[in-house]
Order: sequence, then C-alpha cells, then structure tokens
Amino acid sequence: MRLAVIPARGGSKRIPMKNIRVFCGKPIIAWSIEAALESGCFDRVIVSTDSPEVADVAQASGAEIPFMRPSRFAHDTTATRPVIAHAVEALADKGAIATDVCCIYATAPFVRPSDLRDGLVRLHQGNARYVFPVTRFEFPVQRALRRKSDGRVEMFEPAFFQTRSQDLEEAWHDAGQFYWASAAQWLLDAPIYGDGAVGLELPRHRVQDIDTEEDWNYAQLLFELLENEHIS
Repeated sequence: MRLAVIPARGGSKRIPMKNIRVFCGKPIIAWSIEAALESGCFDRVIVSTDSPEVADVAQASGAEIPFMRPSRFAHDTTATRPVIAHAVEALADKGAIATDVCCIYATAPFVRPSDLRDGLVRLHQGNARYVFPVTRFEFPVQRALRRKSDGRVEMFEPAFFQTRSQDLEEAWHDAGQFYWASAAQWLLDAPIYGDGAVGLELPRHRVQDIDTEEDWNYAQLLFELLENEHIS
C-alpha cells in the first residue's frame, strides 16, 4: 500500500488554526489533500491530527481520518518522523501494511501532483532513502552576515569577502513540502538529511515557508500570481 500522511495538529501559536485557515479560497490543508489525490500515487491519503476541527475539514476535503493522533505526538516540539512512524504503525495494527510512505505538510499549497510523482520515481532509482524537494538559496550563504544587538554586522565566513559570487558553491535548502521514504525507513530513528537523501529541484518561486502572518500574506499573493499567469 502506498500511503500519504498529512500531519496537521490543532495547535498553532503564531497563526491560530493555521492548518485549516482559508488560503486562496479553501482551507490550506485542502491543497495538500487534493494534490495527493490527483497525483495517482496513493492507495490511501490520511491526515494525522489531534483536532476534531481539523479532522472534519480534512474529511470534507477527501482525506481519511483512520485514527486520532495521541497527545504525546502533538506537542510543539514533536518532530515529523515520529508522527509518520506512528501513522504507519497504527495502520499496521489495523491490518493495512504500508510500503512507500509520503509525508505531505498541511501548509504546502505550492506542492503539485507532478512533484509527488517525480519523487516516487526517484525513490525507486538508485539507493535513495528519502526524497524531498529542494531549491537554491537566492543569495550565496557564504556571504551571510551576523547582526548583533547594537546593529553592527559581521560576516559568518570572512574568508569569502573577496570571493566573487559566481565562484562560490551553490547552496540549497529543503522546500518544506513533502518527504518520500519506505515505511521501513520511517520506522528507523534516522535523520531525513542523512546518507541517501535525494533532493528534487524546484524553482524558488514555488517555495515559501508559512510561519508568520507576513509569510501567509506573501504566499497568497505569490500563489495567485502563479495561478493567474499559469507559471510553472
């Protein structure tokens, strides 16, 4: 069984009930659910939540709620891997054995069905343990500045002060949208960024963290632009 798990706990301090807040016309979690369903990758698309409100919205959007997430996996500090591992084990207890599992974040409206399909293909090529989308930093990280409390700045890496930007190694970061792995891999206590991690390249304009109100507003503007202009 190929499984999509969308973690979506009820608590959110900076953006209250962020996982079901309306984003460009529908609850933001609905974008992730619809991308998973449209991808054709999955036998089941489930949401792991501790919130009845989130569960109701998720079900209305087409996802399953086969269990409610225990409170021990619903803290601010709970990492992704234990939540997905719990989902795999909870379904196994019901006789549903997962093979490939994709964690899709609830606040990932830019994720596309084709990205999910590409991730699945890459998972079965070579020795990939995890596959997830990445994008380039827009500015060389080697030229990053540290700003002190008095406003003074200094370089993190002064050795690169004279180095031309085009001569610096390109740096990438996690797009924060989804993660493919085998069910067995999710059950291991192993870091996602460890050996065997494969990054799928995404353009920067389809990557946006949504952690603050400013992020949310910017993401909506960007999303609407991409939709209206049909930018890929």
